[in-house]
Amino acid sequence: MQHTQTPQEREQQLSQWVARQLSHAPENIRLLPIASDAGFRRYFRFTTPSQWLAVDAPPQTEDTLQFVNLARYLHENEVNTPEIRAVDETVGFLLVTDFGDELLYHSLTTGNFKEGYRQTFNTLLSLQACPEKPSLIPIYDRTLLRRELDIFIEWFVGKLLGYALDGTEQLMLDALFTNLEANALEQPQTLVHRDFHSRNLLVCADQRLGVIDFQGALWGGCTYDLVSLLKDCYLRWPADQIRELALEYHRTSLKAGLVSADVDEKTYLRWFDWMGLQRHIKVLGIFARLHLRDGKPHYLKDLPLVIRYSLEVTQAYPELKPFADWFCAKLLPHVEQQSWYSDYRLAGEQ
Repeated sequence: MQHTQTPQEREQQLSQWVARQLSHAPENIRLLPIASDAGFRRYFRFTTPSQWLAVDAPPQTEDTLQFVNLARYLHENEVNTPEIRAVDETVGFLLVTDFGDELLYHSLTTGNFKEGYRQTFNTLLSLQACPEKPSLIPIYDRTLLRRELDIFIEWFVGKLLGYALDGTEQLMLDALFTNLEANALEQPQTLVHRDFHSRNLLVCADQRLGVIDFQGALWGGCTYDLVSLLKDCYLRWPADQIRELALEYHRTSLKAGLVSADVDEKTYLRWFDWMGLQRHIKVLGIFARLHLRDGKPHYLKDLPLVIRYSLEVTQAYPELKPFADWFCAKLLPHVEQQSWYSDYRLAGEQ
């Protein structure tokens, strides 16, 4: 029977591998774990200071080759991604640039967030200017959009709240999901990072923005990353100022030729709002799954803010209002019973 490695054994194997990659490494490199992300990768610094991070990316859950190829492709296209110093994709070990700990998340305040986001727009433009590469970047098609939306039904509605949908509710959600898919597909299609927000952007020592956690990149709707950034699942800013910033990026996109001149502000804002709703409905399911399946309960505290975003958009557009009415009447009473719940109407207030 095959021996399953303990985390300690794997860590020891990683430290030995790192020592072999670094020419001036001490015999025994001690690894110091640092914060992990929503995936199964683990990151380590060394007791001896270094410009590199060691990464443990278990091959049964992480596609290291995809990560490496995307990092190189983005780097070639002027996106500041970590340099790959060494990689063993069979085992799932990497040495990558250490961008430091200064997350954009920590540097944004009510006084500077607009300026902070404006600085990210250049990075977003570089991402969106990347040429299409179907062999590397899958298409964010209707099937994939629907698969993501279904995570909400399975994990948030069914498994977290224990609520069973009837036929009418299924039809209502199907109509909503069809609308959201059409909205995503009618936009200009560009590279989509898919998790472009304040915790995946680092302010590097040279003040450039470093981009991490891009391995899920797809080719999809041009407002996806913008709304991930501006309607961040972990942070919230006044809605009127977020609208202003979205329209500012619309003007920037027009100048850069990413959207055509006949896309007016109203159309662009609908793209933005509805794309955000697709993301937030999916995230309700993903945060529930991270808790129930992956043992990461700390994501639950962010659910009220994601609910707030979802209800604000569905209450603002008549075509989407059936979802808001249903959620408030049928799901909210179950949500309010949950230990993680706080009043969604105040969620994210600074």
